[in-house]
Amino acid sequence: MSREIILYIATSVDGFIAKENDDLQWLEEAEGEGDAGYSDMYQSIDTIIMGKRTYDWVVDHIEPFPYSDKKCYVFSTSQSGENEHVEFVNEDVVAFTKKLREQEGAKIWMVGGAGILDAYMKERLIDEFIITVTPHLLGSGIPMLKGNNPYQDLELVNTKRYGQMVQMHYKVKKEAK
Repeated sequence: MSREIILYIATSVDGFIAKENDDLQWLEEAEGEGDAGYSDMYQSIDTIIMGKRTYDWVVDHIEPFPYSDKKCYVFSTSQSGENEHVEFVNEDVVAFTKKLREQEGAKIWMVGGAGILDAYMKERLIDEFIITVTPHLLGSGIPMLKGNNPYQDLELVNTKRYGQMVQMHYKVKKEAK
């Protein structure tokens, strides 16, 4: 059985996950409620995948490192090895992830960024989408989805309001054999 990959992410109404300069201040300004289901999602995973720019943002803005209790892989072309919190991966993100899915374990959370998400979308590697829409129109920035993705059928699991934010939870419908 293959481990599932979750995309748990926030986006503006117009589909951006960050401003051009990786600015996420607008997310902190959103009038939310509670933790928007983060704790439940976080308890369902044991592995985290992210890109180097996302990792750098986390390290620069959140102390202590928030994922130290999970196995954390950071895809990078500029750094290798590991530190106290993460293992840097210099392999092809899709090939590495396919191998990782076949290992024993719980769900995998793909934290970001847009490049990894795009590669995953092209290969249909996301099994579950938990998307929180914030009350912002950014106008420009880093889009959640880059486009030209294969068609996928999704099943709505739940919707929930967290203050001024709305969360949609979808699972990918498995193709009939």
